[in-house]
Amino acid sequence: MMGPTHAVSGAAAWLAGCWAAGHWWHYHPGPVELGVGAAVCAGAALLPDLDLSGRVTANKGGATVAHTFGVVSLFFAECVEKFSLGVYKLTRMKRDPQRHNGHRTLTHTWLFNIGLGFGVGALCTRFGKWAVIGVLFVMFGLAIRGVLAEWAKKRGWLITTLLSAAAAFVAYALLPAGRGYPVIGAAIAAGGIVHTFGDMITKAGCPILWPLPTGRRTWREFGIPDAIAVEVGGGVERRLLLPLFVIVAIVAGIAVAAPDVVQRVVQAALA
Repeated sequence: MMGPTHAVSGAAAWLAGCWAAGHWWHYHPGPVELGVGAAVCAGAALLPDLDLSGRVTANKGGATVAHTFGVVSLFFAECVEKFSLGVYKLTRMKRDPQRHNGHRTLTHTWLFNIGLGFGVGALCTRFGKWAVIGVLFVMFGLAIRGVLAEWAKKRGWLITTLLSAAAAFVAYALLPAGRGYPVIGAAIAAGGIVHTFGDMITKAGCPILWPLPTGRRTWREFGIPDAIAVEVGGGVERRLLLPLFVIVAIVAGIAVAAPDVVQRVVQAALA
């Protein structure tokens, strides 16, 4: 999937999840917590593609999201790609194919994304303010680059960086104090997993179950049959999936933030 679809799907999944959690488990986040969680999940839904490297010195290549913070994020993507390729080579079995890059390997596994979520949650809980602001800064930057892809590309990485930093400080100031912020880790894990589902409906698939061996392979890519797979950037994605995720995000957000409004609308429709 393209960056905007990944990002919006992350936000939609978080908002819908918050509605479900409120409906069945009485979890009711405030407006600020709801918005921050959706933004973090949107950013995290792009994070797995930081394993696609480019030409750092030329500031070219790599996934779109790797250019969020200019050559800094592109260099980081280069490091992630090389590390992922190293893990692939160390853990591959005989039936796993040879690879020359680490794209869609380590960062596209459920173990990585769940572990990252737990790690970030523990980091924010342990170190507090500056850890939280740092995480929000990165996630907000990725979300801006994803949701406002064309705008961010035209304005450049510096504007994105400044906007992300300002949003991170404001969000921290508005968030309830002393909560430990484990929800930030949960949003990051959820966003990464949502990303893998998005890739699994394309022809490439994802090795979501690594390192569990399946059929003498540890890097088996799971996905739907090619005959019904979605073309990346094609009509189904642009005209169906992206608008659908936008609608889900809007409806779920309203249902969580203003449940009385939804209830009145439903009652009026059934009357």
